[in-house]
Amino acid sequence: MYTDYIDTPLGIIEVKASGKGITQTIFSGAEKSDINTNDITDNAKQQLLEYFAGTRQQFELPLDPKGTEFQKSVWACLSKIPFGEIVTYLDIAKMINKPKGSQAVGGANGRNPISLIVPCHRVIGSSGALTGYAGGIERKLWLLNHEGIELQDSKENQQLDINNVIGNRQKKTEFLE
Repeated sequence: MYTDYIDTPLGIIEVKASGKGITQTIFSGAEKSDINTNDITDNAKQQLLEYFAGTRQQFELPLDPKGTEFQKSVWACLSKIPFGEIVTYLDIAKMINKPKGSQAVGGANGRNPISLIVPCHRVIGSSGALTGYAGGIERKLWLLNHEGIELQDSKENQQLDINNVIGNRQKKTEFLE
């Protein structure tokens, strides 16, 4: 397993890869340690820097996610959502021929191990509300705004503050590997 870290406007991201592809990109509370890179992690780090700089809209990386066949089918749909666009959980459920599977899609979306590169942040509730995001709702809102998506101001969106959430979310994701 290969591991590297990248500092971003939203906190530290840990990038992990096998010899075949990216296995994980998560917002990490971990200290940068045990760095062991390969071409895949180096390329991912470069592409993530370009994404945050606003010069990249699509990732071109080999992926090697671990999950069930259902989860992988959902993640494959997520990978098709274009930069700057959003879809609902129901939209994804329909894409995989499970029109009553919105909740299951939400569960698979929440277990996406390859944040940003597999853009689970581009999925919202049918009502237009921001819903759960493993990296935190504030990060999700920041990412959507970064991609030019402005959601209608709701009470909950008005109260989001990225500066007060990063440290807490970093701590909550320390257990992920």
